[in-house]
Amino acid sequence: MAYNWRRLAPEERAAILAQRQAESQPWHSPPYGIRGRWVHFSAACYEHKRIIGSNPRRIACFGQELCAALGKICESIGAWCVLPNHYHILVLTLSVQECRKALGKMHGRLSHRWNVEDSKRGRKCWHSCLPKPVRNEHHRWAVINYIHNNPVHHKYVTKWQEWPYSSAPAFLDSV
Repeated sequence: MAYNWRRLAPEERAAILAQRQAESQPWHSPPYGIRGRWVHFSAACYEHKRIIGSNPRRIACFGQELCAALGKICESIGAWCVLPNHYHILVLTLSVQECRKALGKMHGRLSHRWNVEDSKRGRKCWHSCLPKPVRNEHHRWAVINYIHNNPVHHKYVTKWQEWPYSSAPAFLDSV
């Protein structure tokens, strides 16, 4: 549902909150039950520490695990990028809840593995995972651009094509 919360009348806000409550959806964030849509997921390491990117092997393996986890349950992966302390992925999905569940399992499994590797048992690795629905085709292209340019924004590279831990090479081959 596309709307601007601040422009809604109090009755409209109340109706939306009541509907979300009845459907067991989050009250003040995008609903999980978006079906058959493009959704942009992003997640960050706890306190933005460089846990994913502690070494090149780990960040490369994480990219493979991320695509494998969502590739099994999504219709398509539109773009992805993994940075040392967070990631972004755009997927076409029938169930945001299934994606969140798959990401949660992956986060748990990798947190355990990384904490063993780093001798930091009990360390919290992940802060959150946020799904953001894509509103239309123009927005989808903007999200693809945002995801691929994220390494430039964070000053890891000067050109988005140089970042090895993203879908940029495959994207360029497909254009």
